[in-house]
Amino acid sequence: MKIQLVPVLITTSALLVAGCSSTYDKGPYLPQQSKTPAYETTEPLILLDPGVQYSLTLATYMQRTLEDGRLEVVVGLRNRENRRIEVQANCVFKDAAGVATDETPFQAVILTENATEQVKFTSANALAKKYTVRVRQAR
Repeated sequence: MKIQLVPVLITTSALLVAGCSSTYDKGPYLPQQSKTPAYETTEPLILLDPGVQYSLTLATYMQRTLEDGRLEVVVGLRNRENRRIEVQANCVFKDAAGVATDETPFQAVILTENATEQVKFTSANALAKKYTVRVRQAR
């Protein structure tokens, strides 16, 4: 049996060259633009999941400054569905320039059928002038 040496050598050398090639990283890179607007800088309530967007709406919201200068925010979350849902909400407090100064932990909110529940958040310091309430599905 006669093995043709030239095709075997060409195939082997092609595989070796392809296996040794590397991709050169040409960084640094600029950040990618978001496909959605930066709602967290302009809106008082942000819904983080499509399911929450379908099921929930903002009924009311109120803010007031306490005697010690801290900001208190009360939002009324309304269940738009005929079923009980459970979500989690937190609040990011920001200074006058929009820089986050304080963030509350997520807390569970259970909404019965077509109900409205109020959730209260209080900033930890007197620097807070703005806020964003974020709501996500409970996992």
